[in-house]
Amino acid sequence: MVETMDELIARVQQQVYRLTDLQEAMGAIVVGETSPDGSVTVEVDGNAAPVGLHFTGGINKLSPGEFEKTLVETARAAAARAIAEKAALIDTFNSESTR
Repeated sequence: MVETMDELIARVQQQVYRLTDLQEAMGAIVVGETSPDGSVTVEVDGNAAPVGLHFTGGINKLSPGEFEKTLVETARAAAARAIAEKAALIDTFNSESTR
């Protein structure tokens, strides 16, 4: 419990700073995932939105169906990692808030 208005203001300011730090950390998330054969690399941001897509000559060996599967699975893996990173940041923030 806070004793004075100054303590309350300081506490609120600290929470605002922590929220700002959380927002910046989540905004800085960029995760790259490469397919097992190395032919496709997908980069996503913290919202799992694609921000980069890179191919090697290995895609020439893939059928259209294999290419589609490789691309989708690689993108899905990148998205899962990005969401996990974001969740970890939020969990840390929440656990520190309850202290």
